[in-house]
Amino acid sequence: MAVEHPVAAPSGDQTRIHNIGYRNYDGPRLGRTYATRSLYSQSLRGAYGLGRSVKSKVLPMLLFVVMCVPAAIMVAVAVATKANDLPVDYTRYAIVMQAVISLYVASQAPQSVSRDLRFKTVPLYFSRPIETADYVRAKYAALASAMFVLTAAPLLVLYVGALLAKLDFADQTKGFAQGLVSVALLSLLLAGLGLVIAAVTPRRGFGIAAVIAVLTISYGAVSTLQAIAEVQNSAGSIAWIGLFSPVTLIDGVQSAFLGASSAFPGGVGPTNGEGVVYVLVTLGLIAACYGLLMRRYRKVGL
Repeated sequence: MAVEHPVAAPSGDQTRIHNIGYRNYDGPRLGRTYATRSLYSQSLRGAYGLGRSVKSKVLPMLLFVVMCVPAAIMVAVAVATKANDLPVDYTRYAIVMQAVISLYVASQAPQSVSRDLRFKTVPLYFSRPIETADYVRAKYAALASAMFVLTAAPLLVLYVGALLAKLDFADQTKGFAQGLVSVALLSLLLAGLGLVIAAVTPRRGFGIAAVIAVLTISYGAVSTLQAIAEVQNSAGSIAWIGLFSPVTLIDGVQSAFLGASSAFPGGVGPTNGEGVVYVLVTLGLIAACYGLLMRRYRKVGL
């Protein structure tokens, strides 16, 4: 509360000194952990437009519905026809719906970081108590979690539907667990790539276009080269070409170690030895994305 202290002055002089004082904060100081957790929670909610305008909710919620509706239809067909298996494997679902997933990460990665860059609020985060590593971890974890929810929800629909259709419990549980591992890796990889690209520019529109371009062009180029290699009887090079696209990377990992059928030409995925390379490249890319984000925000926070 401001307190005025009049000071005696010569006759006719109206000069006064005002002591503008502020009361010290006596409450609890929750520290870095609380601040990081709050930033994570706020960013995760923002990835689905929660706590924001109705307009901000439309696209993420629409994409979430689009991801789940085909799974619900498959379940309904399986129950109605008393099928012995689901039309699509758990590990294949995210690959089939990759266009929707790419659109989601392209729309939400810039939303997560571009506004902070555009309005130059990042240095305010770093003033105290949060640090660069806390900011990067919170943003990365929030987008990866949001993507995991997007990709795991339809798998849960498939799993519940399979149990309702009285399919084999052990087989369905195993397939569901393998699918969760696959989409977890996919979420970490695409979230990292999306944030790295979006963090380059403060303009959200440019970030969206850049993320879509990188994901679409890389997958299209790799698929085309793999098809050419198959036509030219160079089947041995198909697996190595798949290392150059995020989606085909995850496809190779799950076909090598999770028992998934491959989307590669000819349906032949990498061998176990090649699969080890796929895992190392995937984990290396995730680590590289985190490192690039740290480097980027150390510069921004100066």
